[in-house]
Amino acid sequence: MDAIVSLCRRRGFMFQSSEIYGGLNGFWDYGPLGVELKRNVREAWWRDMVTSHNELVAPPGAPSSFAMVGLDCTIIMHPQVWKCSGHYDLFHDYMVDCRESKRRYRHDQVQGRWVVKDDQRIFVATELVGAEAEEDVLHKALKFFGLRAKDAESLRWESPLVSLTTVERFDRVLAPDAKTLGTLTPPREFNLMFKTYVGALSGEENAAFLRPETAQGIFVNFKNVLDSTRVKLPFGIAQVGKSFRNEITPRNFTFRSREFEQMEIEFFCRPETSRAWYEYWRNRRYQWYVDLGLGRERLRLRDHEPSELSHYSCGTADVEYAFPFLAPGDFGELEGVAHRGDFDLRSHMEGKLVRQGDALAVEVGPDGQPKYRGSGRDLAYFDDETREKFVPHVIEPSAGADRATLAFLCEAYQEDEAPDESGKPAKRTVLRLHPRLAPIKAAVFPLVKKDGMPEIARDIYAALKPLCNVFYDEKGAVGRRYRRQDEIGTPFCITVDSQTAADGTVTIRDRDTLKQWRIRADDCPAVISGLISGTAQIPE
Repeated sequence: MDAIVSLCRRRGFMFQSSEIYGGLNGFWDYGPLGVELKRNVREAWWRDMVTSHNELVAPPGAPSSFAMVGLDCTIIMHPQVWKCSGHYDLFHDYMVDCRESKRRYRHDQVQGRWVVKDDQRIFVATELVGAEAEEDVLHKALKFFGLRAKDAESLRWESPLVSLTTVERFDRVLAPDAKTLGTLTPPREFNLMFKTYVGALSGEENAAFLRPETAQGIFVNFKNVLDSTRVKLPFGIAQVGKSFRNEITPRNFTFRSREFEQMEIEFFCRPETSRAWYEYWRNRRYQWYVDLGLGRERLRLRDHEPSELSHYSCGTADVEYAFPFLAPGDFGELEGVAHRGDFDLRSHMEGKLVRQGDALAVEVGPDGQPKYRGSGRDLAYFDDETREKFVPHVIEPSAGADRATLAFLCEAYQEDEAPDESGKPAKRTVLRLHPRLAPIKAAVFPLVKKDGMPEIARDIYAALKPLCNVFYDEKGAVGRRYRRQDEIGTPFCITVDSQTAADGTVTIRDRDTLKQWRIRADDCPAVISGLISGTAQIPE
């Protein structure tokens, strides 16, 4: 993971926000290459889910045909949206503070081990994971008991690494950055929404929130979409946009950030067909990552246990990826696909809902009235054909653009050997990004800066530029130029050489196989477009 982070910084994929002032934890800026990669991820998602979707034909595995439309909603919405959705009361994590180090931790992200020395038993805590966590816990235990590494066998470990949430009393806990026991405060709730104010005054009556998800903008516009288009159930509404969560401990590069981008679909369907649509979307979204290059051995589709489900959920599955910063065997969430029932539309109609037995009912306050009133608008759907009126069920595939970008980077990063400019095998760093995602699709090189080669190369560059993002480079040995492009994931390089003037052909080099073949210079736009889209193949 350190090599990937170093590459991202060195080659302009990602930088820490406000780096010249020491940075701001949990916020990241995308550099010239990173912004292209993330934009390509978003555009691949939007094209595959929305613009290229044929609403006249049922896709493979779908219960029927369906329509897809898009929205772009505001980041700040009416505060009542978040009260009725449940975010105002329920959107929180538990945190613990260390009185000694003054640091704050998320309760469920601290782990440790029970250890005994003589008659003293303590829980040594750490924020690290995997082998690093094991080493950190051992080092802290030795230091606490005043031992050296050679005395490690005198420690008796009573548990593997377990979560701090399994510890009932903190008086025997050695916090991650503490030297004494019992410095952690009891866990308490911490709301994850960023608060702001609308207007000239900053009183509570003008308080608002930066949205923690894009989904609620879709739900509150459900009726607007129905009234302004001709869509019929089933149909989906897609949105890509920024969300904000005031994470207690942002960590693992861009995996857990305070500002991030989501790619969400709210798919509306009849209640009796909702289970079939849930199965369709969970499988389709998993396959999307596979099609764009994530290996099945590092990707899984995990159904939530009943204890994990939200109070409104009829079923949830996560698409998870084995990120290299996680312990072996651990996976991190890429996308959640949730069967939300009619919870969201009903909440914005009636008020905040809570579970009462097997049903959802409006939560009431001490006065017997709804705790948070809904809009009062009728968000039910009327079926012209069956003459039925009902509240649709919702299936929600919710993906993170930043996490997807990070996963594709981690999957693509490899080190191998390839011939250098002298023809000798040498270590090569390469990003094997899918051509659709690669920041630069092709690079154009004149072999040398003479004999008319730069002029021909520039003409090819000009012909390709309107079609895709390409790069022109005439500096240094061609082998070094190849390696620079390999390192940033450019799938194809086009070289103009002495043979070009004789027969009008150029060499194309494939990043992954290192295969080279010749085509006519005039055919470069068509060939490169075909290779990127997958309609053309590398010759045998």
